[in-house]
Amino acid sequence: MAVQPLRRGRLLLDCIGHAGLALRWLTIAALLGLVACSGAPTRSDKSDLVTASDETESRKRARIRLELGLNYFNEGKTTIALDEIKQSIAVDSSLYEAHSLRGLIYMRLNELSLAEDSFRQALALNPKAADVQHNYGLLLCQQGRMAAAGDMFGAALANPAYEDRAKTWMIQGLCQAKAGQLDAAEASLLKAYQVDPGNPVVAYNLGAQFYKRGEWAQAQRYLARLNSSDLANAESLWLGAKVAHKLGDAQSLQVLERTLRQRFPSSRESLWMERRSFNE
Repeated sequence: MAVQPLRRGRLLLDCIGHAGLALRWLTIAALLGLVACSGAPTRSDKSDLVTASDETESRKRARIRLELGLNYFNEGKTTIALDEIKQSIAVDSSLYEAHSLRGLIYMRLNELSLAEDSFRQALALNPKAADVQHNYGLLLCQQGRMAAAGDMFGAALANPAYEDRAKTWMIQGLCQAKAGQLDAAEASLLKAYQVDPGNPVVAYNLGAQFYKRGEWAQAQRYLARLNSSDLANAESLWLGAKVAHKLGDAQSLQVLERTLRQRFPSSRESLWMERRSFNE
């Protein structure tokens, strides 16, 4: 079996880029409640690539198990993935990526104490692994440990080689919103939007933030692009319709109503539209 060594770096919580899942991820509660994906590893530091000549036979076997575990994890086969990662660590416990993936697996299984232990072990092996800091920050956020979560997110964002800072700004913003830190959440989400304006989760939550504050024009600015794309769902279209109603923008409201009825005719939002329940 030929081995393609994993590049040192990301095992990052990242489902947002998949259009099929994005419809389920537009609300803060949904995003913080799901731990489902880990992207293909990429560089998050300046270390050299590991090639076949650098590796012992045990390291190669450990990486094969790690690759298998990652594939099973992305397929939703969580317990099989955990078994592969256990075998990887048993063969060679020095791969920080294996400990990081084990942490994500335990998060999915809601074994948060075990997940934290795994992330700590990963960081002990690679203290500058921004992907691990990102995921550990989310774990701390889920536990309501906001100061510690902020430290982890900040450490990841401070790494100049880190490529996924838009997602970390986004997760930090959603965690801050969940904790009621609305001004900080807005600042974080705006930074995420600057880096990745096409992210539907960021756009939706910025629109929701400005809607709650009564800044209708700002809310419409962030929702318009989302609602004109394939990533729009009933929730985002309904929020856009409420904003258009507040602005007295009959043309936009008509377009949003037609789109909502055509794409999501059985949704509760379509029923609300029929009732004109804009203020509920």
